[in-house]
This record gives sequence, C-alpha cells and structure tokens, in this order.
Amino acid sequence: MKTKILIIEDSACDAALFKHLLETEGYAVEVTADGVAGVARAQSGDFDVVLTDLNLGGGNLEAGRDVVAQLHAAHPHLPVILMTGHHTAEIAIDVIKLGAFDYFSKPLDLSDEVFRADLAEMIDRAVASRQLMAAVKRPGDQGANGKFSPDRIIGSSRAIQNVCKEIGRVATKPVTVLIRGETGTGKELVARAIYSHSARANQPFIVVNCAAIPENLLESELFGHEAGVFTGAKVRRIGRFEQAHCGTIFLDEIGDMDLKLQQKLLRVIQENTIERVGGRGPIPVDVRILAATHRDLELAVQENNFRPDLYFRLNVAVIALPPLRDRSEDIRPLVHYFIRRFGPDLGSAASAIEPEAIMCLQDQAWPGNIRELRSVVRKALLLARGYIITTDIVRQALAQGTPPCPAAPPAFAEQVASLLASAQKGEHENVMAELTELTERELYSQAFRRANGEQMKAAKWLGISRHTMREKLLRFGLHTLRQRAAK
Repeated sequence: MKTKILIIEDSACDAALFKHLLETEGYAVEVTADGVAGVARAQSGDFDVVLTDLNLGGGNLEAGRDVVAQLHAAHPHLPVILMTGHHTAEIAIDVIKLGAFDYFSKPLDLSDEVFRADLAEMIDRAVASRQLMAAVKRPGDQGANGKFSPDRIIGSSRAIQNVCKEIGRVATKPVTVLIRGETGTGKELVARAIYSHSARANQPFIVVNCAAIPENLLESELFGHEAGVFTGAKVRRIGRFEQAHCGTIFLDEIGDMDLKLQQKLLRVIQENTIERVGGRGPIPVDVRILAATHRDLELAVQENNFRPDLYFRLNVAVIALPPLRDRSEDIRPLVHYFIRRFGPDLGSAASAIEPEAIMCLQDQAWPGNIRELRSVVRKALLLARGYIITTDIVRQALAQGTPPCPAAPPAFAEQVASLLASAQKGEHENVMAELTELTERELYSQAFRRANGEQMKAAKWLGISRHTMREKLLRFGLHTLRQRAAK
C-alpha cells in the first residue's frame, strides 16, 4: 500500500507543488488549508506522516506549534514533519521539543534533485520509525525561563540544524548526554542549551572543567571533603555534585579524567549517590550529567585510558558537533555576531565587513574552530581604522599569532621513510599501494567510529556512496566494529 501523507499548508501554490512532487514520488497525498481542518482530518484518517507548515495563519508561529501539539495529543506515534521559513537555532530546538519528527526550511526548490531525495529519505525514515516512536508530551512552562539566548548557537547550515534537532530530542529526556567535538566547537553552549530546555532549567547548572583541575584536587572538587581529612582541609567542603542537586552538572573534557575518578563517577551514575573524601557514608544526589570531550574515547578505551563501562554509560545519547570547516556557510553570521558583540567593548568604529573579507575567512581551515574565529574577529576590530573591516585587515589578523599548519604526524612520516628505504633495498615493489591501503584503513575506521557505526553518516563525511563505504568496511574487516562496541 502507498504511504499516506497529509499536508497542512495555507499557501495554495506551495500545497499544489508539494502534492504534485510527492505523488510523483509514489505517495498518496491529501491536502488541507488550515490547522483546524488538518487536525480533524488527521484524527479521522489513517495517515503515515503529516507535513505541516509552521507559519500557518499569515506567519503565526503559535498556530503551527498548536497544530503539532494537537496532533501529538491525538496521535502520539504519528510522525510530524515541519516546514518553516525561520532558521534560528531556537526555532529548530523548539519544534523538535514539541515532538516534530524532523523539519526542513523554506524557501523550497522542488526542482533540486538533492532536496527531493532528502525529503523522500526523511519521509521514509518517519514511516519506518512510526511504530518505534515514543509518545511525546507537550512541554510545560518549566524551562522557558529565558536563560538560553537564541543567538548563542548561530548558523543555519544543515550541520548546525542537525545539532539543534538533537538538542531538542534529548533536552526533555532524563538521560546522560555526551557532547563530542573538536576544541572550540561550542560544546558548553550545547550543554547550556540542553539544560535551558529541560525540566531542570530552574535548578542549578554547574560547570566543571576536568582538564583544568589537578588530579589530586578534582575528587574533592566533584564530591567534596570532610574537615581535617587532609592538610589544609579546615572545614567541610560541599562538592559540585551536591551543589547541582536537582539540577544539571556539565563535566567538560571528561576524557582527561583519571581512571580512579572514572570509577567513582560510574557509581554516581549507577547509584545516584556520592561520598565525600573522608566521608562515612553515601549521600543521595539527583543530578543530570552532561559530559563533553574532544578526545577519541574509543581509542582511549582500547589503550586502557578510559573505562569501557563508563564509556557505554555516557554513550547513550550523543551529540557530535561539526568543526567550523564543515559549516563554512555559518562563518558569515558568526562574524557579524562577533562584530556586534565585541565592537562596542573594544571601542571599535567598525560595524561591517567586506564580502571579500568574509570569503577570505571562509577559505581558512580553522583548527581552533569558533574560538579561533572569535579571536581573529577581535583582532580585526582592534586593527580596523574605519567603519568597515577590509580584507587586508582580516589578513593581518590571521597572520598575528596564527599557528602554522601542522606537518604530517612523525609516526606516519617515519612509516613512509621506512617503506621507501625498504623499496630502495628491493624489499618492496609497490609502496604507493601499501601506503594507500594503510591510509584508507585508518580513514574508514575513524570515520566509522566517529559516526557511531552509521555507514550513511560516515560515507557522507568522506564524500563517497554508501555502497562504497560498505565495500571498504568489508574489505578491511571494519564492519564488526559496531558489533564489538555494542557488547
């Protein structure tokens, strides 16, 4: 039987275009022109998916939100896909919190084959997951306290929209979340967004940078200590977990935590209790844990630097932050935001930037990600002599203190030298083939691990087809990585 889709769209032109497109793709489609009629039709019909405009009733976002809420109240397992012309991170998080399965942004180019393929894939995923979708309750007023500024997570790229969707999915769920990404990608911002959209938003939010606190002090910092337990401990100290009781604790750079402390953290997760240093018994705590790391935890587990049981406890809900080089289209709004934010404090008259200067910034690799971009914009504001930041000023800012691109890792360089030396002796005849295979094996292995075993995601990162990805994984014996990780 054909997949049945209900479209709720008050623009007759858009509705007709969508209906034609989806029917061409083989779906059975019905259209309603407003939210009231759409909800009524959804209640009386056996639809597989609903596509609804968020901006119903002349751009009224509340009308679109109400439609989503009513649909889920009547049919909690019915996937709802939203169409919206708004691109802010707040909207992206909000619509997923309301229970939308996914969303895509207008304006639409229905002649674009990539968009049509993405839309069909989105609908097929929604249909496939319908039986597995949990009922989603409409969030109450708790958490809508204004603590999260909608312009803090900036960008409308597909990569950052996916991050916002994941924030919306996990924010209201009582689960531990692991936030992964390179240094400077904004992991703490994501943690704050999760907290601000959770039911604990009116409770404490405690941040601990595990890498910034010496190992011998971190245990006391996290769990507290009793008076007199060690030299200098004149009074009892309440640790960060007790301070976060009923709230949220964000453990940044958890990959740097000592193995002994990892064991104690595992007990906190399993038993919801902590014990102060020198304490005589467990203390119950109700704390949601958000953790972040830039390290390869899978490799750390293999090297016995990270406990596998703690890894599996943390790896339930994962949000992977893209590096800035993979979302270069977001550089423009980020730069304008930093200009508005830092310009007045630095006494800079500059309030604009040349388009060519933006292009120059977009051409950079950004190993320091958003943190590095922010630093460059601040330098440019200090160097600027007029109202516009020019390309020359940007180049000067980039040249000041920018670390050189790293050379090839010594181990790899040594491997190349060793193989070439063997070839000189006649021991190898095809160094290029051997190095290519070694490089491919490492590349596919790391991509597969970072994608948590999702072949399609890893293939997209590498710019190859899923078929090619599958063949390479089988060839290198890497297809069992996900199976081993699940054990």
